[in-house]
This record gives sequence, C-alpha cells and structure tokens, in this order.
Amino acid sequence: MKICIVEDEEIWRDKVQTAIEKYCMDKNISVQINAYGNGRDFMENADADLLFLDIELADGEDGFGIAEKLMDSGNQCKICFLTSHTEMARLGYKVNAFRYIDKKYLEEIGEALDSFFKTKIQERIIYGKDSAGIRIKIYLSALLLVETSGRKLRYLMLDGSEYFCEGRISETAHSLSPFGFFYVQRSYIVNLKYIESVNSHEIMLCNGLKIAIGRVHSKEFKKEFFKWRMLLDD
Repeated sequence: MKICIVEDEEIWRDKVQTAIEKYCMDKNISVQINAYGNGRDFMENADADLLFLDIELADGEDGFGIAEKLMDSGNQCKICFLTSHTEMARLGYKVNAFRYIDKKYLEEIGEALDSFFKTKIQERIIYGKDSAGIRIKIYLSALLLVETSGRKLRYLMLDGSEYFCEGRISETAHSLSPFGFFYVQRSYIVNLKYIESVNSHEIMLCNGLKIAIGRVHSKEFKKEFFKWRMLLDD
C-alpha cells in the first residue's frame, strides 16, 4: 500500500506525513509514504493508492490539473485535496475527489484514512500458514469470519472453503479491524460487510450463521457496524 503527498510547503508536508504515520502506527497498518515538493516529481512515477494533493502549488502548478492528468492516464488512485480555501472544493466533482482536507483541520486526515482503508478491503490480501506449514493467500473480500478452533484459527470463506492457521484471535482482530472486521465475541471475528441482520443480542451472516454478540463488545460493535454501513453508502 502506497500513500503519497504532494505539497510545496515543507511545514505542511511534514504535518500531513506525521498525521498519516501516527494513524498507521495506531492502527498497526504497514504503508509506504512518499512526500514530494512538486507535482512534476510525483508524476514521473505517479504510483500511489492514495494521494494527498495540495490544490495550490508553487511555480504555476495546479492540483486540479495534476488530478486531470491522472484521470486521463487511467490512474485509479484516490485523491484527497489539501487546501486553505474550502470554497474551491466545489470544483472537485470534475476529478472525482475522494476528500477535501482543510489545512486548519488536519485531524480530518484520520477520517479520510478510515474511509479509504475500508473501501480498499476488496483488494486486501493477508497471508497465513496452514496446519502443514504451507503459506496460503487469503483475500479479505471473500473472508466471512475467523473463529477459534482448538489451538488454531479457522478462516471461513464465502464459498465454504476453510483454512486452519496459527495465530491468536485477539492479535488477528486488531490487525483486521481497519478493514471492516470486528471482534464480536471472544471466539469470532466477522466481516461487517456480510452481516445480513442484527438484533440486540446476535448477528446473522449472509450464509445464515447466527453468532451471539459478546456483552462487553455490544456497544462498540453497534457503533462500528453502523459507521461501516454509513461509509459504504457514501
């Protein structure tokens, strides 16, 4: 995963990078962060999954112009515009802007990253080792749940296939939480995307499986579930 910053003022470039680094450290997310002082240097490679792009750059460069070039080239990176002039946000529809970040409120970077990582779940892959020690690839978009199974973890996929891997469920829950998974009780982590219905004490997944919501997890689960659904509807 690669995040890039294009900002001509060093002080703002450093502030944005620091905010991204803190978020990723807190969420235990591994990313590569590259920062550029101008659009020309970035466009030499134009390789990013998420781009924080200043609208008003030095030497006549224009953030909207850079975004248009990316669109014309077929580049699919998400763009968060950085600006001190929020009235310019109305122009973002032309380039399908992902977010606008007011430089006076850089704490909004956290919300933008929350939304970005949740939308990236379809492309996310994790790796584990099965009971024979063979390395396996697991696509999160097809992962229904993770549950404890003896001393191993059982990864149940949408198609009914399953993998038994080494690991601790609490650590796995922490690493999966930024991607739309929730530790619904001590034995289960579920993919919020595949919850069919919820009531006060249990959830039902799209395959009909019902799982009780742990009492200590109930309040936080409901908050995360509805926040997740709102992000998907944006």
